[in-house]
Amino acid sequence: MTSNGTKRNSRHLFTSESVSMGHPDKVADQISDTVLDVLLAKDPDARVACETLVTTGLVVIAGEVTVHNKDAELALNNIENDIRETIKNIGYTDPACRFDHQSCAVVRTIHSQSVDISQGVSAGKKKAQGAGDQGMMFGFACRETKALMPLTIHLSHRLVERLAELREDGTIKWLRPDSKSQVTIEYNGLVPERLKTIVISTQHEERPDLLDRNGNVNNKFKKAIIQKVIRPVIEAECPKLWDKRIQFHINPTGRFVIGGPHGDSGLTGRKIIVDSYGGRGAHGGGAFSGKDPSKVDRSASYMARYVAKNIVAARLADICEIQLAYAIGVAEPVSVLIDTAGTARVPEKRLEQLVREHFPLTPAGIIDHLKLKRPIYRETARHGHFGRTGPGFTWERTGMAKVLREAAARWL
Repeated sequence: MTSNGTKRNSRHLFTSESVSMGHPDKVADQISDTVLDVLLAKDPDARVACETLVTTGLVVIAGEVTVHNKDAELALNNIENDIRETIKNIGYTDPACRFDHQSCAVVRTIHSQSVDISQGVSAGKKKAQGAGDQGMMFGFACRETKALMPLTIHLSHRLVERLAELREDGTIKWLRPDSKSQVTIEYNGLVPERLKTIVISTQHEERPDLLDRNGNVNNKFKKAIIQKVIRPVIEAECPKLWDKRIQFHINPTGRFVIGGPHGDSGLTGRKIIVDSYGGRGAHGGGAFSGKDPSKVDRSASYMARYVAKNIVAARLADICEIQLAYAIGVAEPVSVLIDTAGTARVPEKRLEQLVREHFPLTPAGIIDHLKLKRPIYRETARHGHFGRTGPGFTWERTGMAKVLREAAARWL
């Protein structure tokens, strides 16, 4: 087993999961990132560390926020309206769910950022902007998908994304917002060879035509999920892996009517593995949502993905995991480490040298290069932070691949 969780020379199973935008933890993440987006739209230098709890009929927001103009202060004072709009967009509009955008209570306990933290992070005349905290962050990329993501987490995200699409456009009218997916793939060494098991658990309306005599979801329900959700995703992403041997577990508990924040409380930052690489490789432990980009938990993780993806896109390695580590108040990373699971075409030490030469790794450099002071974050809080497309996902671009390839030519 390599340090990034890859078995090089054995046949094995690997599993990843994802959760939908209506999962209570993801509801909390989206609310926290809504607060961040609203404030960044008024004040790009806003400092935000915001966490959310959701439960039956209740949203509680806590954390530290510092803004620098009256428009941002007004936006913060009116943030409840934006939170309700986010809950509405997620799909919680029906009072029968015991959590909806109109009736839930919203409680705020927000104060300003600690001056002890601020003085270590803020740039001054004689020093660069320091990291917003200590810690280590990881980025990962591999050649298993076009997005250069591990196949198990990529498929898991696409499945819950598909569920949301079919619910929102009315194709499957009985779907509700809360759902989870899980994908197990059989690998032969580093190669995904067979799609073994797919699990879908999705909240649904309580309708007699969907249930058998024991009150469990019936074959009509399961067939709809397999044919309208699962099969189109697999055939679009990896058609060669679709076969009759795949095991399906559709709502394996039997029914899933009670869900969302009424079924289980949700907290910001409780789905860090879903947010990253589905257990493939390492994780530094820091959550993303609700944090402005001065917090390297978020910004350096995005940069680490950007670096790893460009190394793989440049074909300098087929698998790349990078670790960045920071000390609070210090601009430059205290360490940079690359592990390619033996797939590098350039010595790993040389890759580390190239990374330091060609990528900005200070907080200010990362923020500027990836354009992170924009209100782009609520969209990241659902369906994964990585392997996505769109103008906000700057860390998914591969424009540095050519630069790296040319710089590495003397070692190829």
